[in-house]
Amino acid sequence: MFFDILTLFPEMFAGPFSESIINRAREKELIEIKTINIRDYAEDKHNRTDDTPYGGGAGMVMKAGPIYRAWQQLKSLRSENAKTILMSPQGEQLTQKMVKELAKEPGLTIICGRYEGVDERIRETIVDQEISIGDYVLTGGEIPAMVLVDAVSRLLTGVLGAEDSLKKDSFYNGLLEHPHYTRPREFKGLKVPDVLLSGNHQLIERWRKKESLRRTLLRREDLLEAKELTEEEIKLLKEIKAELKGEVDESN
Repeated sequence: MFFDILTLFPEMFAGPFSESIINRAREKELIEIKTINIRDYAEDKHNRTDDTPYGGGAGMVMKAGPIYRAWQQLKSLRSENAKTILMSPQGEQLTQKMVKELAKEPGLTIICGRYEGVDERIRETIVDQEISIGDYVLTGGEIPAMVLVDAVSRLLTGVLGAEDSLKKDSFYNGLLEHPHYTRPREFKGLKVPDVLLSGNHQLIERWRKKESLRRTLLRREDLLEAKELTEEEIKLLKEIKAELKGEVDESN
């Protein structure tokens, strides 16, 4: 899968994409990441890519021309059609479900906005989807683009060493992930749950499902409302609620 990233600051991507899992995926040619400097497509001698907004107001707006020319050249070089994404705080919030869908694409062209945003005509002519990573504003779309590339890449075959671990990630199946423990068995007076030391894989799997449901109920109940629960999950959830109710009653 390829990622073409249009940005005013391509050097920002060097560090994050040269380390860990993403770097190994690039070395194995499982993913291709290309950063394109929008300034290279400006037509004036100062390589200007922004201008004051029509109608007045504070800040600057990224010009349509340089972005469009960079995008157009990319399209002419790629044999496969890539969805064009604009990273924007006004976009649809990124979810694991969305990431799964994007991972099916042959590639993504990602536009990183800056300043007050991009000329609206870019949205109207070349953008297929706007994506936000949360209800807050950053100085530019570069960090959100890194988040998107990382989230999508790890779903691609061969990128992670343990493919089965994906299915237990938070949000992958609509729930938060269960707690994890490793050596030592006791730390600061806190012990690893006995069930994890039992060697009984059936009991361990049940415990993990139950704790995943418990954590989701306590931290993100909205996820439970959107998920179609299995019979086992419904039963475990009833147990959890009864246990929590008991704790509340005992404290009264």
